[in-house]
Amino acid sequence: MRFDAALARILSEHSRSRLQEWIREGRVSLNGAVMTDTRYRVVGGEALEVRPAQSDTELADAPEDIPLDVVFEDEHIIVVNKPAGLVVHPGSGNPAGTLQNALLAHDEQLRGLQRAGIVHRLDKDTSGLMVVARSLIAQTDLVRQLQARTVKRNYSAVVLGRPKLSGWIEASIARHPTQRTRMAVVEGGKEARTHYQVVEQFEKTALIECALDTGRTHQIRVHMTHIGHPLVGDPVYAAKRAMPPGATGFERQALHAFRLGLIHPVSRQSLQWEIPMAADMQVLIDTLRSLG
Repeated sequence: MRFDAALARILSEHSRSRLQEWIREGRVSLNGAVMTDTRYRVVGGEALEVRPAQSDTELADAPEDIPLDVVFEDEHIIVVNKPAGLVVHPGSGNPAGTLQNALLAHDEQLRGLQRAGIVHRLDKDTSGLMVVARSLIAQTDLVRQLQARTVKRNYSAVVLGRPKLSGWIEASIARHPTQRTRMAVVEGGKEARTHYQVVEQFEKTALIECALDTGRTHQIRVHMTHIGHPLVGDPVYAAKRAMPPGATGFERQALHAFRLGLIHPVSRQSLQWEIPMAADMQVLIDTLRSLG
């Protein structure tokens, strides 16, 4: 019988395709030697040793010693400053090494909450403040606050061009009709509203602050692109735009969540946190400022 077929008969709780993957990865030994040929013929009586790979679910639920910048913490909530490059929760292509894995290592009790208490997200390459629930009471209340749009989120961004000094962008957002990895302004999409104001104008770029009235995927990135001013370094929405001097080496979207405000889910106290500009964005801003 074929090696993979025999293995599938013995380990029927696993799919044949998964077992074939383990064989190719060298996770199965035959009579003490690693066997990577799924079509090899076995006759019976051979000794098999299988070293299963962790499933994506197991990886997602595994604590990992990833440093966390905790801005505030009590028995109900944690506020963290997420660095650029850290994925918030596991998904396709990112089964582990996420903020969720870091939180599970930080606090064991988060295992009892969906997505380790994460109630909102930032894009992988966006830095800044996020709130995480540590209790079911807090998680339920924070979700309701987000739905009621009472959680206040402010962002700093560096955009291309010379936008008007301030603006209110109200344009619905949905998945791009043909490019499924992108979002776009689409008639009939989910309502989305962003307010922005220019903080400092440089020669060919501007530092702006944005306040979200809604929280759609890629909202600031899509809205600023929609009015002709995509974010510096945005690999999706500014990919076809030439970067001006001083911005060419910036390798992520220039977006930083610097302020977060909410009502404490238990004490009902109004709370707000503000953090400094992310170090790499500060270098970018200083460079652009020096060029005029």
